[in-house]
Amino acid sequence: MTLQEMGAAYRDQARVLQTRIRDLEAARAQEKEREERINLTGRIDLLRGIWRETRDLSVLLERYYDRGYRRSGKYTL
Repeated sequence: MTLQEMGAAYRDQARVLQTRIRDLEAARAQEKEREERINLTGRIDLLRGIWRETRDLSVLLERYYDRGYRRSGKYTL
């Protein structure tokens, strides 16, 4: 598997995470119990972080060998 292919796989997973986040947000909007809304908010926040990292890594992997691509300092050693 090449880095570009791996980046595409990460992008697909980011879409799955985004769909799950939307589902949880809809469930939170309909939830009447305060405690359950708080739990759903925690899950949403966690998934947003994972989604953001996955999305950023997909871009890095897809464009790793492109000339002129400025890599994020966040993922360099």
